[in-house]
Amino acid sequence: MSLTSRRVFVKGLRVEAAIGIYDHEHGRTQPLIIDAVFDLGLHAIHGLKDTLNYELVGQIAREFIDRGHIKLVETLAEDMARTLVALPHVRRVEVSISKPEALADADQAGVCVVYQND
Repeated sequence: MSLTSRRVFVKGLRVEAAIGIYDHEHGRTQPLIIDAVFDLGLHAIHGLKDTLNYELVGQIAREFIDRGHIKLVETLAEDMARTLVALPHVRRVEVSISKPEALADADQAGVCVVYQND
C-alpha cells in the first residue's frame, strides 16, 4: 500500500470585500466565500514546516482585499491562486470564490481557477 495523493483544503472561508464592476457594488463591501484545495507532495510530514498552514489562505485573501476595490472575482481568484501555488510543498491549487449576493435567484455565483506547478 502506498500514498498516492495528499490534499489539504480550506472550505467556506468568509470574508468581506469591496468587489464588483457595477455602480451599486462600489462604496460598500459584500460577502465572499472562498474554498481552496491543495495537492501537496508525497514527502514525509513531521511538522507544520512540512505541510501547508491553513491560516495562510485567509492571510493571503485579506492581503489582496486590503489593497482596495477589486473589479472582478476572477481577478481575486487568479491572484490568490498564483500566490498560493508558489508556497512550499504545493503542486497544484484550486481556488473557488463565490458571491452569495450576486444573483437574487441563486444561492451563489462565482469562479473556480486551477494553477499547477510545471
